[in-house]
Amino acid sequence: MTIGWIEAAFLGLLQGLTEFLPISSSAHLRIAGAFMPSGADPGAAFTAITQIGTELAVLVYFWSDIMRIAKAWLGHNLRLGSGYDRADVRMGWLIIIGSLPIVILGLLFKDEIETSLRNLYITAAMLIIFGIVMGIADRIGAKRVRLENLTWRDGILFGFAQAMALIPGVSRSGGTISAGLLLGYTREAAARYSFLLAVPAVFGSGFYQLFKSIGEDNPVGWGATALATAIAFFVGYAVIVFFLRLVSTRSYMPFVYYRVALGAGLLVLLGLGVISPVG
Repeated sequence: MTIGWIEAAFLGLLQGLTEFLPISSSAHLRIAGAFMPSGADPGAAFTAITQIGTELAVLVYFWSDIMRIAKAWLGHNLRLGSGYDRADVRMGWLIIIGSLPIVILGLLFKDEIETSLRNLYITAAMLIIFGIVMGIADRIGAKRVRLENLTWRDGILFGFAQAMALIPGVSRSGGTISAGLLLGYTREAAARYSFLLAVPAVFGSGFYQLFKSIGEDNPVGWGATALATAIAFFVGYAVIVFFLRLVSTRSYMPFVYYRVALGAGLLVLLGLGVISPVG
């Protein structure tokens, strides 16, 4: 059964609301699919394509930062002049190197990501486990290191943390932010690098799924997918503004409680047979 326009619009809204919060957008889309009239799993392809919308919001919000880093990196490495800020050149390399783990692991485990790892029991477990990890990181993290002091080692560790988000329930921002806090970075520094690091990974997976899906049966429909992506962009931009203001003054504990409660509730529903673990 295909997913209709109204369902797709709701999923786009959900994608925009949850992509940048450390609560796992892929988990929310996977869970929401089980409760919709169609009862269909939106699928990894739909999730990846709608993430293009939220990542466009990152491009708009961080446009000056991204352009400055890109110009410095290209200018320095292509010898197009001098006077580029070394910190921006370094940040460009850190984003590239930090993106390698999710690219490599995404290709190696592509089939599992699109099938077995979308089991709702796994999603529930990841929501709870990584929620607890984030809570511990928020409590014990030193929160002193600023983004300009990001090291090569830490950039790679951020990358591996981001790669964990290939499993629904982990959360791209939740994984990288937790890693950042455990490494001593401030909440805002961890969040900002998480957003910048996601740009190549999300656009890469989104356009890969988009081109791969052309000519194939799309359970959502291309018009509905485009609508969901557009909604995800506008809602996602508003969430970025809200989230960066929030993390500069507040802890992540409300998100921790939410993740654990959602995961526990999902396990109860699965145990009672209200929903199926596979779509």
